[in-house]
Amino acid sequence: MTQDARQTTRLSVFPLPGALLFPGMHLPLHIFEPRYRAMVSDAMARDRRIGMIQPRLQGAPPEPGANGTAGDDRPELYDIGCVGRIAEVEALEDGRFNLVLEGVALFRIVRELDVTTAFRQVEAELLPVTGDETLSLGHRSSLELESRRYAEAQGYTVDWDAVERLDDESLVNGIAQIAPFDAAAKQALLEAPDIETRAELIIQLMQFFGRHDGEDKVTLQ
Repeated sequence: MTQDARQTTRLSVFPLPGALLFPGMHLPLHIFEPRYRAMVSDAMARDRRIGMIQPRLQGAPPEPGANGTAGDDRPELYDIGCVGRIAEVEALEDGRFNLVLEGVALFRIVRELDVTTAFRQVEAELLPVTGDETLSLGHRSSLELESRRYAEAQGYTVDWDAVERLDDESLVNGIAQIAPFDAAAKQALLEAPDIETRAELIIQLMQFFGRHDGEDKVTLQ
């Protein structure tokens, strides 16, 4: 299929560093900025969809025309994000929202749209959703073992009985969503082609970041 023949869709996007969403997973959000409150209201009036995506945070404005923009102080976006459907919403009296997004499908940005809304919108290609994926027994055991080591080193309290009951996709993607790695590492997890690759990358990241002391710990932005 040529680029011109690809099926695309219009998405309102929520650029949030450190926040990942995977198809079939859930992400709670507290929305307080006026532009994103407007985005939620717009989504609720249309199709309840929001595109979660990370901004590239290099500390410099994007080059003119980067990611389809005209060149301004808005951060450039990564190419890949995840469409979330608003599964639960609580509208607070002061205009804020508490949401739970359910992941629908990964998407790739084709271009950013020139819009008058305060929130950003893109033309995006929805990527195929893979079927149920499983880990080899060796990978599953290695991931659980490294997760226990990492959690103990970081002082996290984890219900390991509940963890052991998770299916492979929920375990791998759940760790990828909540692990306190930097935005670039989180993006690499999102873009991993399968859960075997993603699990191996999680293990490598836990081993790398677990060797750093408290002053060097990586946290969500």
